[in-house]
Amino acid sequence: MNDAYICDVIRTPIGRYGGGLASVRADDLAAIPLRALMARNPDVNWAEIDDVFMGCANQAGEDNRNIARMATLLAGLPTQVPGVTLNRLCGSGLDAIVQAARMIKSGEGELVIAAGAESMSRAPFVMAKATSAYSRNAEIYDTTMGWRFVNKLMAKQYGTESMPETAENLAETFSISRKDQDAFAHRSQIKAKAAQEAGRLGDEIIKVKIPGRKGAVTIVEHDEHLRLSPPDILAKLRTPFRDGGSVTAGNASGINDGAAAMLLASKQAAKQYNLTLRARVVGAAVAGVEPRIMGIGPVPAVRKVLTLTGLSLEQMDVIELNEAFAAQALAVLRELGLADDDERVNPGGGAIALGHPLGMSGTRIAGAALHQLERTQGRYGLITMCIGVGQGIATIIERV
Repeated sequence: MNDAYICDVIRTPIGRYGGGLASVRADDLAAIPLRALMARNPDVNWAEIDDVFMGCANQAGEDNRNIARMATLLAGLPTQVPGVTLNRLCGSGLDAIVQAARMIKSGEGELVIAAGAESMSRAPFVMAKATSAYSRNAEIYDTTMGWRFVNKLMAKQYGTESMPETAENLAETFSISRKDQDAFAHRSQIKAKAAQEAGRLGDEIIKVKIPGRKGAVTIVEHDEHLRLSPPDILAKLRTPFRDGGSVTAGNASGINDGAAAMLLASKQAAKQYNLTLRARVVGAAVAGVEPRIMGIGPVPAVRKVLTLTGLSLEQMDVIELNEAFAAQALAVLRELGLADDDERVNPGGGAIALGHPLGMSGTRIAGAALHQLERTQGRYGLITMCIGVGQGIATIIERV
């Protein structure tokens, strides 16, 4: 098989819910990093892009109608460039990279874009159709995240607990204390703030310019979600998801907006278009787990990808573990035999600090792993995420 290489990656800042990016349509937001890739790689013949894989978890509002195709057109890519939207919920942006790499490895493509986007601020309410004539019942659902139009059989067989409730299940199952969760969350914030102040996060980001009234322009250039709450403040936050629980807004990821894009190529295409081979996609795996403890999904996925590639956790120089919840991240780390504060894990902070725009996050953390490998001259990076309804995904890259 051919090797698939990451040649470039860029992202928008992550906007707070209702924050700086909330006025940007989801399809316009998704087009921003695509346009940036084009500007950063002027020698590429963009008509030769074989496909655009874009992760998006919602697809109920302005992200409907195949946001990948919409974004490619809005970005100015040639009309002959196709696009497909992937939905593996939280793992969508990472799965986009996996599918792009597989296309190149199989020889069915040589130049592919992988991306992810989510505008959670603009997620609409949706209304079910009436199930009987003259019905006066109106079911309305918020599509920002979580279950809607629940299948009664699914609820009976597996339960349809909310994402925070699944984190509470993990905290109970794996005896993860509130204190440990808050400590983990605080470390994430400290690392993210240090990375931001040092300019390391800025290396990943393209500024977003938002036109306003009378020629005014708002520029969003920094991640907005960071909150440096000290442990004593975190300890006082209420636990709204379960009486006597331990999951709070302070030790959970945010509801956010953002988009990211990555350019992958074969060695031949990289040479043809003067691209730099930055990392090889070594392998990937997905796995299923019980929906009620969906957050443990990275554990079997990581074990599976390590077996597939013949590598070990000890060989990983950076580990990007998406922080859906502190309870979830700690359960995964402990099951994998890693320390709560392993310095390889999320060295620039994670989703608790930076935010979690669902479809974007996988592309973002893969980019973060690449940048960290380049800064430290490390070799292998592991990227892994839990996925709603009970899945996990894991990918390994190798710096070249």
